[in-house]
Amino acid sequence: MDSTKLKEKMTTKAQELTAPAPLPFDTGFVPVEAEYIALNNNALSVIRENLKNQPMSLDLFDVVKSPSGGSTVFAVPGLSGDEPETELTGIILDYTTPRAHWDTPDPVEGTPPVCLSQNSIISHDGKACATCPYNDFGSKNGESNAKACKESVLLFLLRPHNVLPLLVRVPVTSKVRFLKYTARLAGALTPLNGVVTRITLEKATSKGGKPFALFKFEVDSILERQEADRARAYAQQFMEIVNAADMVPELGEAS
Repeated sequence: MDSTKLKEKMTTKAQELTAPAPLPFDTGFVPVEAEYIALNNNALSVIRENLKNQPMSLDLFDVVKSPSGGSTVFAVPGLSGDEPETELTGIILDYTTPRAHWDTPDPVEGTPPVCLSQNSIISHDGKACATCPYNDFGSKNGESNAKACKESVLLFLLRPHNVLPLLVRVPVTSKVRFLKYTARLAGALTPLNGVVTRITLEKATSKGGKPFALFKFEVDSILERQEADRARAYAQQFMEIVNAADMVPELGEAS
């Protein structure tokens, strides 16, 4: 075989091997190589060294909550205080689905719950959440369809210029929306941490006429294969550090 043709064939084959796997649907986006400093440096080594084997509790993370009153602007903690942002963009390294129950209908913020679960399946004392009476619709006060046990989703969102992810607390009103988003990615054989996700807020009104915000999740871009591999490895190793800590008591939050 001609050496020129052989070289061209080998180059083509190498490009095929390093190209991102095609998706079974048109996302409207092309793969991009994102610039995430956490993925291109020895971030995990620095974190481990600085922690000195101390647990990485959730108290060390900045947290973004759902705004009140139907606002569509996030309040993101920054060096100079909370900064308003209309969207959050980053790689969702992982997430948990915590739930918690308080023995008072309006607990003061910071009050620890009487029962909680890290995964909404088994409580901290080993009971099944599915059969708990506080998991029944209408158990909160009997006057609404709300559950007495408060559910949420906690996202570990890695942003381009940060090493520690931002915690985004998604309320139960948007929990199904997020799970549908993860299901669509799964249907496309795309890992959650293989894309850059854009999170925005939409105005909505409850049956009682109260305004609130619904979370909206979209694919902002698809990571190149090498970048996606680094994101997956970073997510796995980072969550091992987090899971090594006893973070269950911090998952429940009265707000």
